[in-house]
Order: sequence, then structure tokens, then C-alpha cells
Amino acid sequence: MLPPRTTVYRAGRGASRAPVPTSAGPARRRWPVVLLALFLVPVLLLAGLFVWADRQVQHVAALPAGPRPAQNPGTDYLIVGSDSRAGLSREEQRTFRTGSAEGRRADTIMLLHDGAAGATLVSLPRDSYVPIPGRERNKLNAAYAFGGPRLLAGTVEQVTGVRLDHVVEVDLRGFVGIVDAVDGVRLCLDDPLQDDAAGIDLPAGCQQLSGPQALGYVRARKSDPRGDLGRVERQQQFLAGLSDRLASPATLANPVNAVRVTDATLEALRVDRDTGIIDLARLGLAMRAASGSEGTRTTVPVADPDFAVANVGSTVLWDRERALALFRAIQADEPVSAAAGGP
Repeated sequence: MLPPRTTVYRAGRGASRAPVPTSAGPARRRWPVVLLALFLVPVLLLAGLFVWADRQVQHVAALPAGPRPAQNPGTDYLIVGSDSRAGLSREEQRTFRTGSAEGRRADTIMLLHDGAAGATLVSLPRDSYVPIPGRERNKLNAAYAFGGPRLLAGTVEQVTGVRLDHVVEVDLRGFVGIVDAVDGVRLCLDDPLQDDAAGIDLPAGCQQLSGPQALGYVRARKSDPRGDLGRVERQQQFLAGLSDRLASPATLANPVNAVRVTDATLEALRVDRDTGIIDLARLGLAMRAASGSEGTRTTVPVADPDFAVANVGSTVLWDRERALALFRAIQADEPVSAAAGGP
């Protein structure tokens, strides 16, 4: 059917001429162009944000070199929290209550498995007494002090038999920056927590933790009667709350907040050379899934939480048989219950 025609009458000198027909068709044909533009603008903005974010990812040599375990189903991440003071100003050291110790150690070591059977987060106590490739047995976090994330990743692969796909590392300043970027994380404490060494004095009940408070919460150990094991439980609890904040509508639906949080997160993280922005997004989803009702959070099975070793000190001794059973289930991508780990 032909488009309707409109007759236009011109006044003045040309009034004696025949009417000039015009068509409404061109105006109608502009609507698809407008709709396409409305669709493409946000898509192009998102694509630009993706390219920008992917270029901000900081890569380091973190995956082990040499012989490694066989590839297993699913995806496995090693998450490392470093206590390195490198780059911290004196004011930041006072605010974060870090002290001025030289070198670097791993305060947080977690294995996150994401597979068909669900997501499983396993804390590996930093004081775990394990063999370190090329060295004598020592605490697990000593591997990080000796050879950085690459030696730590190699040690974890050796003692668990799980092949790592990605290594993600965050330091003290980066951790504080992420928490502050989401305007803090709300936690509910059953008991008060006071730790002079960590610089925190938190009452029982629900409260919003700032970056420095959150850092003290996940690092406090001396005031916890369970020591390293109590600390890893608090670390898992906090990461669950942080994952919810990162994935909340207040963060994702607000472009300004999304860019601010993305910038703080990428500035804080260092990853292996095979990890990109998509892998980090999947890590966030897996972390949230592990903290949800369908996921599992646990700790490697422990036989002795205070195993004394000459020239090493108090260590955490794994329950070898139960630990092997736990890691075999992860290797096979089988369901893991929280009861499979722990003391």
C-alpha cells in the first residue's frame, strides 16, 4: 500500500500553481534508525567499559612452572591475600595497624572450585605444615615469602593434587580500597571482637565495617582462642558479605558506582597471565555461589591445630586421609559438603 499523501498549498506568487504533493514516509522511516541508535549507544558504552577494564588487569607470573597435576573438570582459583607493606605510607601503616615488618607473607589462602556440582570454597590455613617444592617442610605461607605467588601456587598444587587455572592476589591497600569502594560491608557478630594487634574493637551485633575495620576483622588472630582456624572462618564470612555488595543492584545498576568499584577492584588485584576480565567476573559469580545456599564453604580437615615443629613454631597439621578425600572430590568435580572439611 502506498503511503498517504498530503497536499501543501503555497501562498504568494506561486499560488496559481498546482498543489505540491508530499509524503509522510521519510518521517516514519526514521523511527527504526532512532530505535537502533537507542540500542547501540548503551551497547557501545558497555563494550568500551569492557575494553577499558580488560586493559586495567595487572598480570604477574603466578602459575607454576614445570610438572603439574592433570587438568580436572571445572575451574579452580587460588585466592591469596598478602600482608606486604610495600608502597604503604607511614600514615597508612598506622591506619591499617600493619606494623613495619619487612618482606611479605600470605595471610589468606583459599582454593575456589567452580564446577557442575556447584561452587566450593576451601580455606587453607596459612600455618599449615606442608612440603614446599625445592625446600624443607614449612608453613604454607612461607612458600609465598620464599617465591611469591608462583611458588605458593606450586605448593598448593603439590599438596592438593588440584590443577589451578587462575591465581588472584590482593594486598592490604587493595583490600581496603575494594571495601571502601562499596561503602563498607555489613556484618552481624555473635560476640564482640577486640584485638589490639589488628587495631579493632567491634561490639556484638550488626554493623557496617569500613575498609580499615574490615582489614582488622579478617586479620585478627591473637584474640581468637581458635587462632588461625578462627580467622579463616571470619575471612570466609566476610568474603560472603563482600561478594553480595559487589553484586548488589546498588553497585551494578548505577554506572557511576559500577565504574568506581571496577576501578578499585582492578587496581587491587594481580592475576596470572592467562586471566582476563571475563575470568574475574566468573570468579565473582563463583565466590557468591559458594557463599549461597547451593554452595559450600569449608576448611581443609585438621588433625592438630597446634602442632609444634622445631625452628618453625606452632603449625596446623592436616588430617591427611580426610584432606585427600576432600581434594579427590574436587578433582572429580563431585559434590562436597561442609562436613568434609574442618577440624
